Amino acid sequence: MEKTRNYKKYYESREFKEQYIYEGNDLGVVCTAISSSFKIWSPLADSITLNLYKDGSDDKKVRSFPMKRGKKGVWYYKIDKNCHGVYYDFTVEIDGICTKTADPYAIACNCNGTRSMAVQLEKTNPDGWENDKAPEKTDEQVIYEIHIKDFSYDAASGVPKEYRGKYKAFTVEGTTLNGKGDKPTCLDYLEKLGITHVQLMPVFDFASVDEAKSESYNWGYDPLNYNVPEGSYSTDPFHGEVRIKELKELVMSLHKHGIRVIMDVVYNHTFKTDSWFSRTAPYYFYRQNEDGTYSNGSACGNDFATEREMCAKYILESVMYWAEEYHMDGFRFDLMGLLDIELINRIRYELDKRFGEGEILLYGEPWNAGTSPMEKGHTPCLKENIQYLDKHVGIFCDNTRDAVKGHVFSANEPGFVNGGSNCEKDILNAVSAWSEAGGKLYAKAPSQIITYVSAHDNLALWDKLLVTIKPGKPFTNRFEEVVRANKMAAAVYFTCQGSIFFLGGEEAARTKLGDDNSYASGAKKNQIDWQRVYEYEDILSYYRGLIALRKQMPGFFDKSEYASRRIFGREILRKNMVKFYVDNTGNAWDTLAVYYNSTSEKQKCKLPDGTWELLVDGNSSWLWKNPVQVSGTQEIEPVCVKLFGHKS
Repeated sequence: MEKTRNYKKYYESREFKEQYIYEGNDLGVVCTAISSSFKIWSPLADSITLNLYKDGSDDKKVRSFPMKRGKKGVWYYKIDKNCHGVYYDFTVEIDGICTKTADPYAIACNCNGTRSMAVQLEKTNPDGWENDKAPEKTDEQVIYEIHIKDFSYDAASGVPKEYRGKYKAFTVEGTTLNGKGDKPTCLDYLEKLGITHVQLMPVFDFASVDEAKSESYNWGYDPLNYNVPEGSYSTDPFHGEVRIKELKELVMSLHKHGIRVIMDVVYNHTFKTDSWFSRTAPYYFYRQNEDGTYSNGSACGNDFATEREMCAKYILESVMYWAEEYHMDGFRFDLMGLLDIELINRIRYELDKRFGEGEILLYGEPWNAGTSPMEKGHTPCLKENIQYLDKHVGIFCDNTRDAVKGHVFSANEPGFVNGGSNCEKDILNAVSAWSEAGGKLYAKAPSQIITYVSAHDNLALWDKLLVTIKPGKPFTNRFEEVVRANKMAAAVYFTCQGSIFFLGGEEAARTKLGDDNSYASGAKKNQIDWQRVYEYEDILSYYRGLIALRKQMPGFFDKSEYASRRIFGREILRKNMVKFYVDNTGNAWDTLAVYYNSTSEKQKCKLPDGTWELLVDGNSSWLWKNPVQVSGTQEIEPVCVKLFGHKS
């Protein structure tokens, strides 16, 4: 233990930082038409050998080369030929012990990621890639979270069998329910739904599945090779260039259909401490307790030491690589509370400088799973530190989520829409995205708030509502009380400021049968059930209407620091009933009146003077297409949101 304590002390010393912090951006392998350069950072190594192989699985080496020690802890070797398609690893000697390791800076690898591959990236580009660009930025972001395998695994998706659960499924046009031609699925479904962004659950190479077995399943929050796409989603995991090309095809396809792509990234920990990082720079990339042991704020056995220079450099360059090489339009940071604010703001700055202010979305979970001893002088990206984050860095707002449906860690605890009490104040704070002093959270602007009620973690919205409204009943059955609460939950958070986010399938009563942590529960339980989607077409239609209407409502999608001024007249009318007004200047309706009634009885309310149009009620979110004019006292049905618009 004394030795590990000394590592911590040494890495934090001025001596180490002056001698070994490398500022170049060429670590890993760079292939050109005439040469291949291999570089790795391993400051404590006594020697490093580069090993080359013909393929990804045969242990017979083609050749080995002793690498040369350079400056700042970098080892290098240059070969005067193009090594595209050649597999490689390193033998690293530290303190007389030799260890075989893949390249932590690799951009391609073999099946299951245990050996790296040299690749000339331009050879992986699909036809037309040089002309690919993101759809024009819209005033509102509506983000749809989906797992690659969940999206198309169901045979009813109509996707060809060989593409189900793969990147390729996102490139297939014209799929319909059971191939019957009338109900769109997958790519066409997303386009019709109206969302602006797809957030892909981890697509970097993760360790928990066997890429050679098609039935392997995991969410993927266990990084192995950060800069390599996951191979189990490719049609051929044995040839490292295939996964690269097919992920690029996915991005290009979604862009073509008007949808931007966000990548879920997990820089807070690695799958295990015996990683390529540990084998090349023992303990450097991991946060340590004072006794030298690994800290565990991730609850996964280790925390990435993001405040250390080479670790921060790695993460920044990795994000920029995915944005530039794969045309990713945003990044969602898992357990962002384990990263330091200085790094996140630096990433925000570099993305803005490269792509334009706020062009690339950046947000994350403002919490951790336990304490983590960040070095002095650094501030964690926790919710309570939101004021130190750039205004274009968003956080998932669990305050809104729990106010609407009840606490996620207490399955039987209801929220505003499903029978809870004392939620009114939080609901009214949520309306302005917690951008005013006095609430549990104080954001600079709605641009800092991700407004949502369900994500891959915890109970799906349908399951949470069923547990609290119809306890003990089958999750697969339809219950009108639950349907109504589902619609109300959607109407509530779609009429709050902030960026809208929801779990794929939430819009159609997605159930995981009460499984609140289905990360390894298999594709059958996690898949989008496309038959069920259309069994709940009324909920689906309700979401589609809310999405279409919200895009026309600057009073809701305004992300500026002055957006909260648009909300006025907030009032708790009675227990479980609130109302507020919205300055919607810039749209056909210059003022909005919104009423939330989660009581079990009809309630009456008096509209402000003048003629109003009913835009949304508890049954339909499409009334704005042919609005009915109303005035005076109105009835608000039980478990219902009513939205009225006034024209000058």
